[in-house]
Amino acid sequence: VQENPSIQQDSLPSVWFEMQLSAPGLNVYGVSFPGCPGIIIGFNNEVAWGVTNAGRDVRDYYEIRFRDSTKTHYWFNNAWRAVDSLRVETFKIKGGEEYKDTVAYIDQGPVMFDNRFESRITNGRAYAVRWIAHDPGNELLAFYQLNRARNYDDYLAAIKHFVSPAQNFVFAGATGDIALWQQGKFPARWPQQGMYIMPYTDSSYTWQGYIPQQHNPHMLNPQRHFVSSANQRSVAADYPYFIPGDYDLYRGKRINERLSQMQSITTDDMMDLQKDNYNGLAAAALPLMLRHVQEGNMSDLERSYTDTMQSWNYFNEPEITAPTLFKIWYDSLENYIWSDELAPIQQAGLTPDEETLIEALLRGTAFTYVDNQQTANKETLSEAVTVSLQRAVKTVEQLSKKKYHHWGTYKNTTIYHLLRQDLLPFARTGLPIGGGTHVVNATQ
Repeated sequence: VQENPSIQQDSLPSVWFEMQLSAPGLNVYGVSFPGCPGIIIGFNNEVAWGVTNAGRDVRDYYEIRFRDSTKTHYWFNNAWRAVDSLRVETFKIKGGEEYKDTVAYIDQGPVMFDNRFESRITNGRAYAVRWIAHDPGNELLAFYQLNRARNYDDYLAAIKHFVSPAQNFVFAGATGDIALWQQGKFPARWPQQGMYIMPYTDSSYTWQGYIPQQHNPHMLNPQRHFVSSANQRSVAADYPYFIPGDYDLYRGKRINERLSQMQSITTDDMMDLQKDNYNGLAAAALPLMLRHVQEGNMSDLERSYTDTMQSWNYFNEPEITAPTLFKIWYDSLENYIWSDELAPIQQAGLTPDEETLIEALLRGTAFTYVDNQQTANKETLSEAVTVSLQRAVKTVEQLSKKKYHHWGTYKNTTIYHLLRQDLLPFARTGLPIGGGTHVVNATQ
């Protein structure tokens, strides 16, 4: 089972298209991208495979110091080292002059940011980027061989050619084998390496090696009789390598729970699973939030909305208001808690992941960030939750007057044309569907 929100965030025309390739010794069917000479996700007479993004962090930034504005030399090992190359990128501008951008390249990669960027981004500094995607790979050979695979060994040999972007490759064979490998090239980092911008005055902080392919997360014919991937973290805490990344917790958990309970699974069962609207974040956060509501400080209207949340079953169905209220309430709570301490990074467009807050609060409600540093009083979680709810109720009431309070209308799922978002005649707006972030039905 594979479920990937990046596939569900569709466009018009779709970047995926169905295709069958038939030739002597070849009969493969599935979906591909324009220009790709093969099937990317699909099956032949003997095997089937699919992919979801691994979510692993394989990109780091290094601060360098140029000798001067010519960007020809940078400081390394107590001496000025010449850059590997200077490339001039020329941009054609309709109705204007060409824009030329000189990009310096060093052994770690291109200098992605320098003093020509806004000061709030670089503060006059220069950052080179080291990214696995810049390394050579043979991804097309991986899919060429997958299209012709006959068994598990063929599948495993094929995916070893795949370098980037790292994917979770699911497999099923006509013989009954099922498997899942996370495949890509991954730096072997020490704990916390790459979590912040690193200095590049010598090689101390560079990648010292790569995780051996056989150590990539994988499973073959597990006892639970299924494998699954929905962009979740791929290993348990005892995995010996540090693997930072962007993982979704709740969708994979929901899929595993449902598959564990299902018997004699049919195609219709799997279609229903893809449309599952259970909101795992709400199921984790809402009980704690409701326990900390100070009902004595609330109006009758606010109590009525609280009752609505008490009776909600955590399903993001399109025709109800509860998912809308939860989304706005949780966003308001995040803003209440993070806005003072994290104001500087918020100005740069950075915020913690949604699950970060509830994971912290579930460990202990005396969370340091709850207190607003801009006031003399020491705020409690109960105050934060109640004030955030009151703000959310006001917003939902305003939405209700405009008939935008139901989840499907509020979410306003729209499939845009690839060229530009404001080409609405070529888009489908306001699709009446549920789902959302942290939901198996991840359609946005």
